[in-house]
Amino acid sequence: MAISSRAKKVTTQTLVKMKQSGEKIAMLTAYDYSLARLVDNAGIDVILVGDSASNVMAGNETTVPITLEHMIYHAQCVINGVDRALVVVDMPFGSYQGDSKTALDSAIRIMKESGGHAVKLEGGTEVCESVKLIVEAGIPVMGHLGLTPQSIYKFGTYTVRAKEEAEAAKLMEDAKALEEAGCFSVVFEKIPSELAKQVSEALTIPTIGIGAGPDCDGQVLVLHDMLGITKDFSPRFLRRYADLGSMTEDAVKQYVSDVRSMDFPNEEERY
Repeated sequence: MAISSRAKKVTTQTLVKMKQSGEKIAMLTAYDYSLARLVDNAGIDVILVGDSASNVMAGNETTVPITLEHMIYHAQCVINGVDRALVVVDMPFGSYQGDSKTALDSAIRIMKESGGHAVKLEGGTEVCESVKLIVEAGIPVMGHLGLTPQSIYKFGTYTVRAKEEAEAAKLMEDAKALEEAGCFSVVFEKIPSELAKQVSEALTIPTIGIGAGPDCDGQVLVLHDMLGITKDFSPRFLRRYADLGSMTEDAVKQYVSDVRSMDFPNEEERY
């Protein structure tokens, strides 16, 4: 059922209240106006303008190459298609790791130039100073722990994180530090389900899982993955809700055939 444009706007406080009431939060990525509009009309709570645009929109192997300017552009497109959802914009690699002043400047650019509602950055205690500065400037911040794709060259693998006791303890410490620093929510990516449950119960802010089990306060997937547009990515946590990749290929093949056979345009499709 489509959501009316007059439906109540989702805010960071909406998400906190959803956690408190036990209502699960639904979050998806989007990178352009047309799909953002469809996702918003379908009733999604949060749209993440993810740096995964580097993969699904630009064809890069990792999220590292995407720039601040690219992220602002994608966020502008998404904002134009959204009436209800909270729009969170990823801060790309290199836009906040240097120092907290750089991080603040990048966050301000995203908010002013894109019209986004919040920013997201990866990391734990090492980014808390930046989180505090950004939040103090009036910009909501979502954290991201576990598998952090911007650090893929450091980890060397996309395997599940925090399986060992020491790393699990560090993740709990980082999550609490991000909450203390002012994050309104935190994403857990590819961590053990039981750990995600424990940390979610220890925090007052909402947790969003991707490959982190059912006990987070919400879930997120990459839109192109769950719609079957991407074909070469099939982790255990991914459920494909459609096969738009095959449908699109079939439709284009039929179009090519119709054009060559002069079946298109027919009598009704000409002036």
